[in-house]
Amino acid sequence: MQRSQDLTMRAFIALRLPENILSSINKIQEDLKRYRLPVRWVRPGHIHLTLKFFGDISESDIKNIKIAIDACAGNCPPVTLSAKGIGVFQSVSRPRVIWVGLSGQVPMLSTLQDALEKMLEKSGFKKEERPFKGHLTIGRFKERVNSEKLIEAMRTHKDFNTDIFEAGEIILFKSDLLPAGPVYTELLKVPLTAS
Repeated sequence: MQRSQDLTMRAFIALRLPENILSSINKIQEDLKRYRLPVRWVRPGHIHLTLKFFGDISESDIKNIKIAIDACAGNCPPVTLSAKGIGVFQSVSRPRVIWVGLSGQVPMLSTLQDALEKMLEKSGFKKEERPFKGHLTIGRFKERVNSEKLIEAMRTHKDFNTDIFEAGEIILFKSDLLPAGPVYTELLKVPLTAS
């Protein structure tokens, strides 16, 4: 009989956003819908600040992930940020993702993410090739888009800015992809404790 540790799950590490920030982001999503862009919008409760996406992990991997998170969380204080501006990956002519950017202690956030990446690599997890760019995915493009309409939408919302918030916990989430949309379950949560 197979042991449960052989089961795999999709997982990622992220920082959770407070309700007031999600509410502000939801307002900009609603406003952007007026442009009728071919976007599948992310539900506000599913928006988070991803530090590491694993793809599939096994239950036995969780122990090593916890060791890496504990080590990084103990060396980093809570990070003060705000959500600011909007942009797209990869380009305006061929966008795949629409996102909200970040301001505030972004260098500290990058240092935390880099430390996490290095600790996880030591445990055998593949290092992300692309450089880290902290962002909040708010929608994914379903098809090609009218570039002029997209540029207008982005220009209109370039001054978007939320209240300042503090991200104080690193969370490992499990992601179940269901027909009605993804369901995220917290597997572990570690506070950022350095002073």
